[in-house]
Amino acid sequence: MAAIKERQQRAWASGDYAVFGATLLIMSELLCEAVDIHPGQKVLDVATGSGNTALAAARRFGETTGVDYVPALLQRARERAAAERLEIAFLEGDAESIPLPDASFDVVLSTVGVMFAPDQERAAGELLRVCRPGGRIGLANWTPDGFAGELGSLFGSYLPFSPGLKPPVLWGTEERLRELLGAAADLRIARRSFVFRYRSVPHYLEVLRTQLGPTRETLLALDAAKRENLTGAVVDLIGRFNRSGDETMVVPSDYLEVVATLL
Repeated sequence: MAAIKERQQRAWASGDYAVFGATLLIMSELLCEAVDIHPGQKVLDVATGSGNTALAAARRFGETTGVDYVPALLQRARERAAAERLEIAFLEGDAESIPLPDASFDVVLSTVGVMFAPDQERAAGELLRVCRPGGRIGLANWTPDGFAGELGSLFGSYLPFSPGLKPPVLWGTEERLRELLGAAADLRIARRSFVFRYRSVPHYLEVLRTQLGPTRETLLALDAAKRENLTGAVVDLIGRFNRSGDETMVVPSDYLEVVATLL
């Protein structure tokens, strides 16, 4: 497991995730509205990445902390918070071992972040541990049958998951969410759609190749023939979802927005 996490850390530090992640900001804003953050509440963003959801929470005057295990992403998050004059504490830490006390937050959030933790049960347990009784956990997770979920499965078919690990997109199913959180929380689950918008399909492919760490590292690890096959499969996948009607890319991607109120 330690080796798996080390590979993940290297992958997410590769490229410049903030270029990709900034396009997802509306998901964070909607999630903060869904959990109904009140000014002054203590808010934790787990697997904050470059800080999207932490920033959204701080804009609502939550006393916000962001945690991630990739120092390069935390540095980007700090730069963004400073640019907006937002006070956010960004800490290095693992979603499976959050370095913060029990029941210390009113709201615990993660936007397509904690779903990538290798040990799903342990990560879910940590979300529950740091949230106070009666507090709320808010999650946004890609669904298996949406564009992003299918893209992840496609890349995973070229570099399969380690034996015994569950696919991240299980976090985007109601059944798995109830297994992970349902015994300790009342769940409210809504299906939403985020729209990927890029100047063209080649523009999106360039972002996958150079900026989004996990896809970048997968493509670099493949030989030329497999890389060409994977790229062709991605283009075909985009073609199934693209609704632009012109040379641009406008691709809806479903995700589950989850609000879990602790019992």
